Amino acid sequence: MPLALASSGPTTAVAFAAVTSLVAAIAVAGARRTQTADCYYTAGRSVGAFRNGLALAGDYLGAGTFLGLAGLVALQGFDGVVYAVGLLAGWPIVLHVFAGPVRALGRYTLADVAAAGDERIATRAAGAVGTLAVVVPYLVAQLVGGALVVSLVVGLPYRAALALVTVAMVGLLVLGGMRAVTLVQVVKALLLLVAAALLVGLAVARFGFDPLALLSGAAARGGGGGTGRHASEIAGLDGWNGVSIGLALMFGTAGLPQVLMRFSTVPTPRTARASAGWATLLVGFLFALACTIGFSATALVGPRSIEAADRGGNLAMPLLAERVGGAPLTGVVAAIAFATVLAVVAGLTLAGAATLSHDLWFGVVRRRPASSRAQLRIARLAAVALSAAAAAIAVAFEGRNLAFLVGLAFAIAASANFPALLLTICWPRFGSAGASATILTGATSALVLIVLSPTVLVDALGHDGAVFPLASPAIVSMPLAFAAGIAATVLTRGGDRRA
Repeated sequence: MPLALASSGPTTAVAFAAVTSLVAAIAVAGARRTQTADCYYTAGRSVGAFRNGLALAGDYLGAGTFLGLAGLVALQGFDGVVYAVGLLAGWPIVLHVFAGPVRALGRYTLADVAAAGDERIATRAAGAVGTLAVVVPYLVAQLVGGALVVSLVVGLPYRAALALVTVAMVGLLVLGGMRAVTLVQVVKALLLLVAAALLVGLAVARFGFDPLALLSGAAARGGGGGTGRHASEIAGLDGWNGVSIGLALMFGTAGLPQVLMRFSTVPTPRTARASAGWATLLVGFLFALACTIGFSATALVGPRSIEAADRGGNLAMPLLAERVGGAPLTGVVAAIAFATVLAVVAGLTLAGAATLSHDLWFGVVRRRPASSRAQLRIARLAAVALSAAAAAIAVAFEGRNLAFLVGLAFAIAASANFPALLLTICWPRFGSAGASATILTGATSALVLIVLSPTVLVDALGHDGAVFPLASPAIVSMPLAFAAGIAATVLTRGGDRRA
């Protein structure tokens, strides 16, 4: 039977339809100004610092991050806050190390940036591997979150809701490219700020606006273990797992393809740095709100009720909205969560489509110039194919905590993409051979270790034990990627790209 909120009804449906219609109208308006392939990928490089900062925050805070983080805190208390700290810690790296140099290169895919100026087929192919290995699990997390929200509000079965979300996502992306995605992300970020702040205010008001009373109420309802499961069962935060997950979240931020692509939408490197600064402030504030929402859900809804609605805890925020605001607030929160999914998956799919079309098809397979119309057509076809593949995988991930799925994507980003980008920026000798070795070693080792970890062998396949004991591989795969890139550069005697 499909899950539905007790307050689901006409009022909730109207609120849901109003917010999603606003997002759709903005997307259509932005689509009318997309005429070229470059505009499709970069929005004409005309986005300002504050607007791009809002879009970065909107792109970063997807369903897997915001809903999953609130759910982790609701079910596991301060263990869940570890995710917020790790996710936020990566933004100073983006601000001070990557934003300006990436924009100065004038590129918009990982393969474009890695070993810039040393164009080879191997680099394009390796960059595509690094991008897709991050985009696919991240997309799966967002699609699962969107399907859960639609199932909760509308009462559809999970698979039907997943199909609806996928179709809506493809429609948004095919319409307008980066310009439409940027507009949706900006509006979604503003709506999320307002809705989360209102939800926190209403929840804290139940405790006389006393944060300590709220935390005491959460402790009394059994937060941080009241469900009878250890934190490691949900988040994998025990022992060395916590260290490895922290590394993945911190350094993976700088390796996310959709974040790198956003810096191509601003006019100058200085604007890129300013937009990263705004994004850091906004993400930090929203993470604080998400953690407060998690504790409030524990205190007012209860961990057992949250887990009964969804084993991963991903519905803690809508359930809290129903408790403190009834049907109107539930509809608004659910609509914003749905808009979050559409905005984030559109950005992710655009990054993946750029890789499939720009890097693989035109850079590796076709290898000759193509018209802007042809590039647009291939990019849109790639977006449809990528969306369908991610939706098929999402069918198997119902009931898993979305923050954990996002953590897997971050582990691959930290292992494959971050080392290649850092070496490209800081080491003039680092070229095509080093970039290819770094990305392929990091992505392959991370994926293999994830398959051999408890996440797959125990949780998914039901085996008695795991070959690799940690849930996140970053603590091993990151050093391997750096070592491979340095060794390949030294052995091939790479020359100075700046010469």
